Amino acid sequence: MVEQPEVPQAGPTCTEPDSPPPDQSAGQETPIRLRALVIGFTLAVGICAVTPFNNVYRGATPLGGGHFPLAPFYVLIWLTLIAALVRKVFNRRSWLTGKELLTAWILMVLASGIAYTGLARTFFINLTAPFHFATAGNRWEQTLQPLLPQVLYPQSAEAVRAIYDGVAGGRQMSWWQVLKSIPWEAWIGPLLTWGIFILVCYFVMLCMINLLNRQAMQNERMNFPLLRVPQMMEEAYDGNQLGQFLTNRFLVAGVMIPVLLHLVNGLNFYIPAVPQIPTVVLAGSYFPKYGLFEGFYKLKILIYPAFIGFAFLTSKQISLSFWLFFIAGALLFGLLGILGYNVPAAALGITFGPVLARPEETQVVGAYLVFFIFLFWLARQHLLKVVQEAFRFGRTPEAEREWFSFRMAFWGFFFGSAFITAWCYYFGVPLLASFLVVCAYFFVMLVASRIICQGGIAYFTLTAAPLDGLLFIFGPRFFTSAGLLFAAVMQKVLFLDLRESLMPSLLHAGRITHRMDPRKVILGGIFLTIVAAVVVSFVAMLALCYKFGVRELQLDWATRTTVSMYENIQHLIESPLRSGQWVLVFSIVGAVIMLALVGCYHRFFWWPIHPIGYLTAYSSAMRILWFSFFIGWFFNVMCMRYGGVILFKKLRFFFIGMIIGDFFMGGLWAIVGLFSDASYLVLPS
Repeated sequence: MVEQPEVPQAGPTCTEPDSPPPDQSAGQETPIRLRALVIGFTLAVGICAVTPFNNVYRGATPLGGGHFPLAPFYVLIWLTLIAALVRKVFNRRSWLTGKELLTAWILMVLASGIAYTGLARTFFINLTAPFHFATAGNRWEQTLQPLLPQVLYPQSAEAVRAIYDGVAGGRQMSWWQVLKSIPWEAWIGPLLTWGIFILVCYFVMLCMINLLNRQAMQNERMNFPLLRVPQMMEEAYDGNQLGQFLTNRFLVAGVMIPVLLHLVNGLNFYIPAVPQIPTVVLAGSYFPKYGLFEGFYKLKILIYPAFIGFAFLTSKQISLSFWLFFIAGALLFGLLGILGYNVPAAALGITFGPVLARPEETQVVGAYLVFFIFLFWLARQHLLKVVQEAFRFGRTPEAEREWFSFRMAFWGFFFGSAFITAWCYYFGVPLLASFLVVCAYFFVMLVASRIICQGGIAYFTLTAAPLDGLLFIFGPRFFTSAGLLFAAVMQKVLFLDLRESLMPSLLHAGRITHRMDPRKVILGGIFLTIVAAVVVSFVAMLALCYKFGVRELQLDWATRTTVSMYENIQHLIESPLRSGQWVLVFSIVGAVIMLALVGCYHRFFWWPIHPIGYLTAYSSAMRILWFSFFIGWFFNVMCMRYGGVILFKKLRFFFIGMIIGDFFMGGLWAIVGLFSDASYLVLPS
């Protein structure tokens, strides 16, 4: 257990034997040249421009795909190799240092998600669905359309029709001709208005990370498993040991597994005569449909080498909690049935959660709230210093190491949040509800960022939506009809689909750029990259939709979930009934269990289970990754028990090789997919 003198700690947040303390370079500032920011910015914009075509039209392996995005890491590998070659040819001159390569990489990471699930994937469907899918049967024209603020939605019926059907002759047009054919007069108003809202939300996230970055890195010694591979690769490059790193026999062995796996399966995808290596096992058939094990009836075992590697690099306490709580959550369904508590799914009522399907799963609502309070309590001394700095009661030298001062971050967060609250109130959400909605959005984002960055989950999805918690507690009558509609639409834009959300990447960026100079230039590069990513992503997605039409693109999931959201809003407006009491019961149960977990985790150094595993028990991400975390945890435990730190330092290269090999093959097949009618998917789509 890591003991800290300033803040009571929550147990061992970093158990990797060779993880350097975050302050090991105290007093040393690493200069970052402008070329690194320019390269990162340029490549980030390029990824945003290509992502909609690759992901939506080609249906290829997503160029982002999560919080360790494919395209940025694939580019980083090649940039590192090219930089090493340039240094060798030109008398060991460093065209780019390892820190500069990491800076360019993190700029690409920040932008990659905005172009797809982080923003652009559902944005335009969100703004057009209530018009395009309005029928006499659903009566949206009478119930929903009068509540829609005109400034936020396109008011041209032809512009809405063309985005689903495509412009006439669009397939034969060049991209430049398509851009000129887009009815910009219908879109410029909504895009500017939503753009201001989106950038203010991103600014608030940036301020939150600037305020809490030191608490995570220094006070809690938080591990960042998703950063270990690029950091080790660039440390080897800076130490002129890249060749030794890449030729390490354990790393080569690890690389060969996913290379051979995806080479064979990729060839099988295009040439069916080539035999296939199974990577999916449908294990549900081995369990009964009813009884104690009914929760495993649809169990799948999916094999992803990269995620096994991330699980090995994660604290074994955390990786254990992920798969253990997934198993426990599945057992709960059967146990309740045996005890006679067959709670119907109808008791859940109308919800907006991405995968929320049963009342038992609402445990996460109470668990999220308690865990947020726990994080706040851990950071109480740090937050006191922040408040002192904000009101100039004292000066904190630690703030000098962040992107900008605590004072600026505090007031930026305050006024940014006030702006979003006023925005909600202006568009029909009651004032108290506006305040609670904004609080719910950002506290869920903060907890989710903690799960992703500390847990090493490159693929993460929410179970319940932030708005669900408020509906469970206050009921739909707490909102006006217009307020409920706008809150749900706003949630869908930024705070629901967190698979490629920005805030976890900002936390990673804070860790990567810690102690880098000049800070103002780096912050400017981050901000400009985010702004450019939003603009380019909007333009690229609009051009794609108007060229081919949403009907012809692989946007079924985005369309289905968006239409379902509007249907749920209409049901709540017409019949504002509260959820059943079972929802409240399970939410309280979740809060009690989380309270017990954080208490044990904080007080007992021997406690083996991390609380964040409970938060992911019902996430769709864990249905995909539970087996990977089990395998990674198993090898981590066996390695430390029978070989100790020496074996760990050797064996970790094997799992790093699995990560590099998986993402290298993902990038290779993604390139192939750009030039073919179908694409072999290496990573979860």
